[in-house]
Amino acid sequence: MTSAAQATSISLRAVLDEGLLELPVTLSAEQRDQLIAYVLLLDKWNRVYNLTAVREPGRMIGLHLLDSLAVLPHLGAGKSLLDVGTGGGLPGIPLAIAQPALAVTMLDTIAKKTTFVRQAIAELGLGNAIAVTARVEEFKPVEKFDIVISRAFAELKDFVDSAANLCADDGRLIAMKGVYPHDEIARVSASVRVQEVVPLSVPQVDGKRHLVLLQKT
Repeated sequence: MTSAAQATSISLRAVLDEGLLELPVTLSAEQRDQLIAYVLLLDKWNRVYNLTAVREPGRMIGLHLLDSLAVLPHLGAGKSLLDVGTGGGLPGIPLAIAQPALAVTMLDTIAKKTTFVRQAIAELGLGNAIAVTARVEEFKPVEKFDIVISRAFAELKDFVDSAANLCADDGRLIAMKGVYPHDEIARVSASVRVQEVVPLSVPQVDGKRHLVLLQKT
């Protein structure tokens, strides 16, 4: 690593450490190093593959890492997680880093994005994560997932309609949202019930954030 790259890494680590102080999440030094390595990799690939609209690594800490990690206390005791529409690996990669015992599958239709995610999995040494290139409606896993999560679906109804069948009967669907999605909740099918809508306070992120927790009926 060059001196400039090392300085960047140290600076980003300070931003991450500051943000983590405000979250009920405990990570080892190795896990924090992995998160920074992921941001640097995302920034590098983003220049060519346009994986995220966020261009500055410093802003990726809050908008991507801390936003993803804020979900951790709400995952429950699930052993397997499907990240639908993962894009550049969010929230899947931060969750896989933070929870090594959680089997994380990241799904996206765009091959260049899953190519990046596979590269990140390899470089970060994440033995608990895989990437799959497929449409969610066509994905046929061997077993259903304890947790099905999405950060990318624009409409809650579309997420439920396309992904609920991938969730185990006693599992949970989780939608990461901005403002409280009153209208979206009203349009959700009767195949699920809303357990709770949790307001989140994400360090270094302006604007409101909510988690919609759903259970299959």
